Amino acid sequence: MSKKRKQEISRREFLEGTGAAVIVASAAPALAAQVPAASAAASESSTVPRTTVRVIVNGTPRQIEIEDRWTVAELLRDHLGLTGTKIGCDRGECGACTVLLDGKPAYACSNLAAWADGRTIDTVEGLARGGQLSPLQQAFVEHDAPQCGFCTSGQLMTATALLAGTPHPTPAQVRAALAGNLCRCANYNRIVEAVVAAGSTTGRATQAGGAQ
Repeated sequence: MSKKRKQEISRREFLEGTGAAVIVASAAPALAAQVPAASAAASESSTVPRTTVRVIVNGTPRQIEIEDRWTVAELLRDHLGLTGTKIGCDRGECGACTVLLDGKPAYACSNLAAWADGRTIDTVEGLARGGQLSPLQQAFVEHDAPQCGFCTSGQLMTATALLAGTPHPTPAQVRAALAGNLCRCANYNRIVEAVVAAGSTTGRATQAGGAQ
């Protein structure tokens, strides 16, 4: 092998060795930093104030110890397994996380779980009865109200509260009630049609029951 060839190999090996050394040297501080960070996170979790709350979720009394920083959305999704409540903007603007607190629509992402102590929480999982969709849910299906479906549970909960207080809403009343629930598919017309239809269905069922 020529002297020139030996010099080329030597330079290549030198550069490869230097590059590996730089990578190891740069990665070492980051790897070392992960250990204190993990320890700090565990320590923080152990020192966060905790409270035991009693709530009625979809008709079932629940008692659970929570961290005071948890939101209602976190309580429902992460600790009660009720993932029908969606988290969209996580800042109280889109309405995807809407649940009913004592029968009134509320953004679950913007209410602390501690504030729900002693209150009732209704979620989309509680709308169906005996395996049967509620009239509102059925109307959503029949009128193709859901599109991507992400906002649907929030829309349903707000509309459920509306129908409880106004059994036969007009389209204008539905639009006003659902103003805080955004649909990124912009399927608002069919959502309004579905809620109005559900009110009409409820009215017919009530009349039929009174005629018997």
